[in-house]
Amino acid sequence: MRHKRQTAKLGRSSAHRRATLASLVCGLIEQQRIRTTLSKAKAVQPVAERMISLARRGTLASRRMAAAYLRRKDCVSKLFGTLGPLYADRRGGCTRIVKVGQRRGDGAETAFLEFVNLAPVDRKKKAKTDASTSEQPPKSP
Repeated sequence: MRHKRQTAKLGRSSAHRRATLASLVCGLIEQQRIRTTLSKAKAVQPVAERMISLARRGTLASRRMAAAYLRRKDCVSKLFGTLGPLYADRRGGCTRIVKVGQRRGDGAETAFLEFVNLAPVDRKKKAKTDASTSEQPPKSP
């Protein structure tokens, strides 16, 4: 029996599970909001909170611990550059899980995992502004 076992195995080996969690945390850091299954969101939430706690400390040792887990320099730099100072005065609870409904293909329960007090990046608006600026011809003197 699995009494008092905290780790959600997610049907993966330990290395695959760790890589999946690190990838989901990086996606959360980049996009501020990810849509995933409810069980994965519940497994990722403590890891994301731990990374925010490391970023709030801001020491070299905490940066190295975050880099060892996430393995992506851009995620670590964004974590320590913007998210750490943003949540510096907050004691915890930087993420939330919002249930969305069932996935159409297999009926799995899905949820949004997002940061609290942070506006999510709207990729459609960003794509439109990038496209509109790139379509304009350069101004000649």
